Amino acid sequence: MASKSRADIRRGVHSRIRKKVSGTEARPRLAVFRSLNHIYAQVIDDVNGKTLASASTTEKDLAGSTGGNIEAAQRVGRAIAERAQTAGIENVVFDRGGYVYHGRVKALLDATREAGLNKGETAQEETSNDE
Repeated sequence: MASKSRADIRRGVHSRIRKKVSGTEARPRLAVFRSLNHIYAQVIDDVNGKTLASASTTEKDLAGSTGGNIEAAQRVGRAIAERAQTAGIENVVFDRGGYVYHGRVKALLDATREAGLNKGETAQEETSNDE
């Protein structure tokens, strides 16, 4: 019996989440992708199939000494929140992309809340709604 890799498990979780979570024009989806060295965030309107804002540690402005740590995730979270608000977006649906809500993913989403996205929402509400 072959065992599944962590990436295979994440893809399965991600596909189950995407069946439930979709972004609209009024409340787009904030999708998070993390690799070993970088973290990426996109605000997506799934109805129209458009990316409304994006930020990642591969950008010169957001790149620090490394893109694979919590500080980098916080920088990306603040940047994506600022760019989303510039585009007129106040509320988003979080899509953690099959990753565990911990570490860099949690830091990014917490930074978006602190920067003004989803005012009044707490981290406890997000984890209960995401599953």
